[in-house]
Amino acid sequence: MTKSPNYQTILKPFLDFMIALIALVILSPIFLLLIATLLYVNNGNVFFFQLRPGLNGKLFRIIKFKTMNDSKDEQGNLLPDELRMTKVGSLVRKTSLDEIPQLINVLLGEMSIVGPRPLLPEYLGLYNTFEIRRHEVKPGITGWAQINGRNNIDWEEKFKLDVWYVDNQSFWLDMKILWLTIRKVLVREGINQEGQATMEPFRGSLS
Repeated sequence: MTKSPNYQTILKPFLDFMIALIALVILSPIFLLLIATLLYVNNGNVFFFQLRPGLNGKLFRIIKFKTMNDSKDEQGNLLPDELRMTKVGSLVRKTSLDEIPQLINVLLGEMSIVGPRPLLPEYLGLYNTFEIRRHEVKPGITGWAQINGRNNIDWEEKFKLDVWYVDNQSFWLDMKILWLTIRKVLVREGINQEGQATMEPFRGSLS
């Protein structure tokens, strides 16, 4: 399986826009219900905005539903993720509904439906020459690593899967990833790393 330049530059952006638009329309009742619920649960804070590196490392603001509160310790530092996760937020995270607002990022051309997940900006300086290749394509709402372990695999394996996708992306591979993503969401597989609310931070590679 090899990457198709025409698919990457012409067909995929068109499909991304159309799928995101249709999905937002279909999911609009859930979208509005979650907004109303999170307005109450999070004291008016519905969305979570954070800078993430996209294509070629260019930063953009990712949009997600807010699943954690802003509780801090006595020194003013945010508490660990598992202590800030609300009950509603946990349900939203387990069902992957927190990802719905990223469809707006897709409409804006900042993300794709399928691609390596956008990570944190501070990781950019930690990547080796192999790992940085994950930024040769737009980040995605779901990706090859997500259907092959998501948060239950280590960083080295995650990056191998991301770069494999960069080198092999195609229409049929994206359709396979979408189908397997839907299946994994339904069985709630691989949401969190064992013992963690989210995955452990990336601290750099040994090579």
